[in-house]
Amino acid sequence: MSVADDRPRAGEADLAKIRTIPVAVRPNKVRVEDFAHPPAGDHSFGAFLAALPDVLVARDFRNVVRAVAEAARRGRGVVIMLGGHIVKTGLAPVLVDLMRRGIVTHVAMNGSAAIHDYEVARFGATSEDVAAGLRDGTFGMAEETGREMNEAFIRGMEAGIGMGEALGAALDGVASLANPELSLLLAAYRLGIPLTVHAALGAEIIHQHPAASGAAIGDTSHRDFRRLAHSLIRIDDGGVVLNLGSAVIMPEVFLKALTIARNLGDGKPQGFTTVDLDMQRHYRPRMNVVQRPTLQSGKGYEITGHHEIMVPMLAWAIVEELK
Repeated sequence: MSVADDRPRAGEADLAKIRTIPVAVRPNKVRVEDFAHPPAGDHSFGAFLAALPDVLVARDFRNVVRAVAEAARRGRGVVIMLGGHIVKTGLAPVLVDLMRRGIVTHVAMNGSAAIHDYEVARFGATSEDVAAGLRDGTFGMAEETGREMNEAFIRGMEAGIGMGEALGAALDGVASLANPELSLLLAAYRLGIPLTVHAALGAEIIHQHPAASGAAIGDTSHRDFRRLAHSLIRIDDGGVVLNLGSAVIMPEVFLKALTIARNLGDGKPQGFTTVDLDMQRHYRPRMNVVQRPTLQSGKGYEITGHHEIMVPMLAWAIVEELK
């Protein structure tokens, strides 16, 4: 089929009239001095950090490390919020080290993290086969875990203390623990660092146990909620909040605790850094940790990667920065 000569022709841009600019005056986002460096004579961890490219998330990682280190130097709050996977992947030792160094000022965890931490310290093992236990109704029915933790909550309610402190005291009272050195609950209790546990009724295996007391769970966990809100006062003007591996509970709890802190503190805390570090991106951490709390001031970061690699790297880098 031929095109008629009198058919209207579509217009074309005349590239000959394009204005160009010299490369020298163009703003560039990438500079060669920001590139990564291959291994050289110095094979130390500090040299590895210095060799990272200064672009994108590598730059964000450096900024987070500097923010935590600066908060520690200035005595600002450094709050770490945890999901259960952090404990299950064996990361408690590096977090306990940050606590012992006085870097971490508050640990907040969901109920899953508390259960895994308690079982590791008490029995030396955790994380059952859910599918197998679900078939015959034995999933989550471990006698000792459910009974001991729920009894600790009842004693905590009677003593007027929070859930995290109650669990730390319970572990501290056991004569022979399988792995006391691996427990965040016990380390916080012995170091005098606030550790709060934020329960979700019906979402945790210990709520299935005959010893479960809704009154004790609610009383001790709500006290911990109030304790977290109080601790957030310290993140004003340079503090840091890190959310490690909690997709729902801790981002929701943090947003409400921050609201309380600002309600009681004339709009403060402000000017802090927030970080969400997880294997994949989720809506609540992005909105409730990274974006909304830092709209007026401060800075939020998202770092994506496997916990078992990224959390040790972060902890080691913070220690290196503080040398």
